[in-house]
Amino acid sequence: MGQLTSAVSRLRHPGVRARVHGDSVQDRAASALHAAFANYSGPAFAIRLWDGFTWSSSPSRPPACTIVVTDPSALTALLAHPNEVTLGEAFIHGDIDVEGDLFSVFPVTEFLFDRPRSLQQKIAERLSGAAFETTQLLHHGAVNSRARDSASIAYHYDLPVAFFEPWLGSSLVYSCACFEHPGDSLNTAQQQKLDLICRKLRLQPGERFLDIGCGWGSLVLHAASAFQARAQGITLSKEQASVAQSRVKSAGLLSNCAIHLRDYRELDTASHFYDKIASIGMSEHVGLKHLPLYFEIVCKLLRPGGVFLNHAIARSATAPARESSFIDRYVFPDGRLVTLSETIAAAEAQGFEVRDVENLREHYELTLRHWAQGLQQHAHALLQLVPRTTYRIWLLYTAGSAAAFRRGAIAVHQVLLSRPDHGKSGLPLTRRDWYPPPSL
Repeated sequence: MGQLTSAVSRLRHPGVRARVHGDSVQDRAASALHAAFANYSGPAFAIRLWDGFTWSSSPSRPPACTIVVTDPSALTALLAHPNEVTLGEAFIHGDIDVEGDLFSVFPVTEFLFDRPRSLQQKIAERLSGAAFETTQLLHHGAVNSRARDSASIAYHYDLPVAFFEPWLGSSLVYSCACFEHPGDSLNTAQQQKLDLICRKLRLQPGERFLDIGCGWGSLVLHAASAFQARAQGITLSKEQASVAQSRVKSAGLLSNCAIHLRDYRELDTASHFYDKIASIGMSEHVGLKHLPLYFEIVCKLLRPGGVFLNHAIARSATAPARESSFIDRYVFPDGRLVTLSETIAAAEAQGFEVRDVENLREHYELTLRHWAQGLQQHAHALLQLVPRTTYRIWLLYTAGSAAAFRRGAIAVHQVLLSRPDHGKSGLPLTRRDWYPPPSL
């Protein structure tokens, strides 16, 4: 108890210098914590070590969360060598946990990431312990090759649909929802998103519609059932294709709805077959180098006068680059976010005309908060389906992404593009039909 009192005293009285050599783990931790968070002004939090020693960032305010460190090397990773990969790996393996509000931990990690390297080195000198070893990425050929894209998609999406259903909701839509009100349920917001996409495309009965990267088929089903389109979806995920095909059959839509396990680069571009095309959360996997080919193929698939809606996450042009990305390693292997301007430039270079751009950043934060809360609420059932590390990867990914959308490091845009027909777009002069009047 004397050592604990001494450590806390050093933290609360900056003039007292802690001994670095020969002192206890608690002394070294206290000294390092004081140095690491000397100028921190975010939400109050606490840190509890493996031996019970607890430190608070603000003794006068209750902590919004407590970071629980169960291994000495995790403390080194947190304070001396913080990056998305080391902290992410510590979380998924249980070396670091969070009690309380999970979302409140991200201002803390952002503060640590932004410290100068010189300070990190000083803190490292006050701690002992080894940095984490990192695991290997998938290796299936050249980045964004067809074989490697297929492997990357399988890595992310080929989990049993029973894992996704509890937290995605009955709509089974794995992309940003659209909230008319912050209190909308997730299912309501996802139906509003599917409707908005079809209205932006001005989808008409009998039109030939393609969804590139169709997931479990929700947009294809909606286009066929609510808008009477002849809808087709393609995906690289065997699990998603199987579930989507089963949903089409159960809905009785086999006559005007089809799902195929196929790469968009394998589609026949000679016939300009489709009237309308959508790509929702797929182009993030394409990569900047291959965006010109992506838009070239989509443009060739459209008839003159056809319309394409590209819905994708984009990184902010002003957001600082991270040395290591947890999402790149564990969630979207080979995924590389581009900026909105890079996307539009690539589309225009292939002959598309930009008709509308909408930023849904706040909507995606709300969506991800719903997902993260759903994962926490259904943790027991989900852990019967996947390993604990898999569950914690998804929990950290959804909560961390919500924080990134909140601070504006990333956004999600719906870009409506047309393939002009000798200068004729065939589109109305206003967007009024996209937003029907509210029901009384």
